[in-house]
Amino acid sequence: MIRDLPVYGNLILAPLSGYNDWPFRRLCREFGAALVYTGLLSAQGILYGSQRTHEMLAFHADERPLVCQLFGGEVDTLLAAAQVVVAAGADVLDVNLGCPEPKVTKKGYGAALLKDPAQIGRIFARLTRAVPLPVTAKIRLGWDAASRNYLEVARAMEENGAALIAVHGRTADQFYLGEADWDAIAEVKQAVSVPVLASGDVRCVADIARIQAHTGCDGVMIGRAAVGNPWIFGLRDRDAVPLAERVSVMLRHLRDMVDEAGAYHGLVCFRKHLSEYLRRAGLPRHLRAEMTNCDDLDRLIALLEQTALSVSSIKPVGDL
Repeated sequence: MIRDLPVYGNLILAPLSGYNDWPFRRLCREFGAALVYTGLLSAQGILYGSQRTHEMLAFHADERPLVCQLFGGEVDTLLAAAQVVVAAGADVLDVNLGCPEPKVTKKGYGAALLKDPAQIGRIFARLTRAVPLPVTAKIRLGWDAASRNYLEVARAMEENGAALIAVHGRTADQFYLGEADWDAIAEVKQAVSVPVLASGDVRCVADIARIQAHTGCDGVMIGRAAVGNPWIFGLRDRDAVPLAERVSVMLRHLRDMVDEAGAYHGLVCFRKHLSEYLRRAGLPRHLRAEMTNCDDLDRLIALLEQTALSVSSIKPVGDL
């Protein structure tokens, strides 16, 4: 439960900026994700009427429950943007306290807020009193190795009404280097009474059970491992998915992207997913390169369809 919202499952699509548009979110929900997040949305961008930000707020009913993640640092700005999120129909409001990207942190947003737990408390106190949705956040362990204040941050959030805490087991200055500290995630789980999601170094299906057993978490948040691999939410590793099946999903994903963004932009955005769909697929290098660099929609669809036909035409030896 996220406050009064039931979540029927424990595998969660992380807020991946640049990836989590509705075609990708819907695929992940269909394959088993119990909860999906939008990408990182600027609170200021929402208030300034950014077209791209408002497009990212659009969603379909079959994606629900949907978490909308905002970043910002000024309480009034976050509160005003939260009202737009409520009006858009999101189910949960999430505050980003974990993004380590300099373009976000240099403004004092994202993981930079971990330097000021008191400000985090003030943000949550205002939002949880004024917003009818459950308010949550994704955090890291601290800004750097010298300031791993994750327990202080988690308690400040819970004391001020947070309904759930997602924890990525690295500090901000680690980005995605080194190993995620699952022990620290377990400490957060033991320190608070609200649900805790574990994030970091979940690369395959076996890692899901490992991180759950290690941390005692309520759910597992999957990010980079889900790109080009929605099957992970159905507890299938991508390497076990036949190429013809991959291609079928890729074609659907591509067409949904084109429906959302138009032929050119839809294709360009899809190529970020394409290289991951094709990972370890056994395709010749030249064919994979042609697909991942293709800027002609019809040509890419033809290449994918031809690949599916050539694979499906090969019968197993036992059937000959």
